[in-house]
Amino acid sequence: MLAPYACDPALSRGRRHPQSAAPTRTEFQRDRDRIVHSSAFRRLVYKTQVFLNHEGDLFRTRMTHSLEVAQLGRSMARTLGLNEDLVEAIALAHDLGHTPFGHAGQDALHDCMRDWGGFEHNLQSLRVVDRLEQRYPQYDGLNLCFETREGILKHCSAANARALEAQEPLYQDAQGGVGARFLLRQQPSLEAQLCNLADEIAYNAHDIDDGVRSGLITLEQVQEVPLFARFCDEALHEQPQLGAVENRKRWLYEAIRRMLSAQVYDVIAATRAGIAAHHVHDVAGVRAAAPLVVFSAAMVEEARVLKAFLLRALYRHPNVVEKMDAARVVVSELFALYVDAPEQMAAPGVALDRSTDAGVQRRVADYVAGMTDRFALREHERLTGRRLLV
Repeated sequence: MLAPYACDPALSRGRRHPQSAAPTRTEFQRDRDRIVHSSAFRRLVYKTQVFLNHEGDLFRTRMTHSLEVAQLGRSMARTLGLNEDLVEAIALAHDLGHTPFGHAGQDALHDCMRDWGGFEHNLQSLRVVDRLEQRYPQYDGLNLCFETREGILKHCSAANARALEAQEPLYQDAQGGVGARFLLRQQPSLEAQLCNLADEIAYNAHDIDDGVRSGLITLEQVQEVPLFARFCDEALHEQPQLGAVENRKRWLYEAIRRMLSAQVYDVIAATRAGIAAHHVHDVAGVRAAAPLVVFSAAMVEEARVLKAFLLRALYRHPNVVEKMDAARVVVSELFALYVDAPEQMAAPGVALDRSTDAGVQRRVADYVAGMTDRFALREHERLTGRRLLV
């Protein structure tokens, strides 16, 4: 049962290339299935979240992160009466455009592309599903629904939004295409808003887990964060045996579980309150309102302190910084080498725009962004004879 302000697949604004309905699936279920079967989705399993893919089998990757976002998103969507399938599709696709080596790779590629429009992974994710996947005989891309595509595009500059609108002939009406909301200062669907917050909830929790597992941060350090300390204390009070040395892993997991649950319930309560306060009754009302899927004011501050801790203690840890600096070199040098010799871009299965309207720099950016960590390292060693990350 969908709430009146949820996205109804029967009322979708459609696909760029019209297609008849599937006999057994809704339009958003169809989108999810296309994403799961895409080459870009499979490559996420070998792309860095925080720790490089080869550093350990149990650390999160872009794929496991995307699955966790989808799980959290579906759970909240069901309670709020939103469309679970659309939430899942957006969650599974939101990182398809991420480079190898996480944000270090993105920053390096953006610097390389500074004179050619820059690089941003949200925009690249849309480019992957609109253009770079080549699975169908009639068109490039996955031909996803408008609502899924709009949800994938979390951020967008005004210049990029205008460029996108010029490429959306099917949506040249009063509502506009996927870039229109950035120009009109409107909000996306509640399903898209929910994925944005589920993304934050997921990575804060699993980065604590991976950080402690790696030994770069300790359970005692994380307890400096009031939000996490509260659930550590609560768990220990109810289950004293967690204080034993042999149970520290269980203590960590239990505190993370409780923190996740608290943030999920906080989002559900705050979102319900926002919908009621803004008298939202349909999708149009969602677009015209302020952001509705939010944390409470108290949780916003607690999450801010947690993120600040992770930035200081984990993301800027000398061991992480050293590897990310080397990763930036790999991406930057690969970009320069391919621009000088585009014929080197010959590997099957990696996104490559061969159209005449994409300059060599953009084609190289597509190619490098589509790489997994290990393929990028192999290519860099093949082309330079140097191995920068072991």
